[in-house]
Amino acid sequence: MKKITVQHVAEVMNRIAPRQLAEDWDNPGLLVGSFNSEVEKIFVSLDVTDEVINAAVNFGANLIIAHHPLIFRSVKNFRTDLPLGKKLETLIKNDIAVFAAHTNLDSVQGGVNDVLAEKLGLVEVKMFGDEEISLGRIGKLPEKMTAKNFALHVKKSLNCESVRLVDAGDFQIEKVGLCSGAGSDIISKAKFYGAQAFVTGDLKYHEAQSAIDSKIHVVDAGHFATEFPIVHVLAEVLASEFEKLSYKIKIAEDTSSRDVFSVVL
Repeated sequence: MKKITVQHVAEVMNRIAPRQLAEDWDNPGLLVGSFNSEVEKIFVSLDVTDEVINAAVNFGANLIIAHHPLIFRSVKNFRTDLPLGKKLETLIKNDIAVFAAHTNLDSVQGGVNDVLAEKLGLVEVKMFGDEEISLGRIGKLPEKMTAKNFALHVKKSLNCESVRLVDAGDFQIEKVGLCSGAGSDIISKAKFYGAQAFVTGDLKYHEAQSAIDSKIHVVDAGHFATEFPIVHVLAEVLASEFEKLSYKIKIAEDTSSRDVFSVVL
């Protein structure tokens, strides 16, 4: 049987989400481990938390493929009494490599933002304007909605405990812009291309004020909820690609992670 390595999986991931699509500030790719390590089991997740690492260990995974990079900025120490060092120690002791596909997976066709648009039931989904590739998307609702009904629609579609609505006035929504995670810097672009509403996470107070001034509704569904759906889709895409290549790799996906925020009433 052919030995499948991290390098083989990385090549598949680079076809799914080409690294060159990542933003300059990003840190995708292999972050822990060796390209030469053998891979028999993969665990797919949004984040590399202690819970995810434990699940990967229990599954017997050789590789975690995550959306958010475990290592984002320069590491100046490797202290195992601190959270990052402890994670790295556990990963290394259990021979688990970590690979991240972040903004490249956000931007690519069929990636995080297209999955989000599909979850919201948008049609005629496109990049912004004449851009060949972009982090955000713009599409249409099958039927017009009020701001409140749209917010409820987003909440239900993404299975959120709650969402935050920025109501920009008494007008209905047909065209919707979106950017998964933290995409409030794209709201003005969505407005320029005709969106009446925008869906994202991590919206700040003054960004909400600006949206009201610009007459565009915003639904903040949270960073987690706007991105977590990619985990299942990516696991399915990997399974399909491995089958084509006759790679005998077992895949498990994180189904137990929850948003770090909870609503207290």
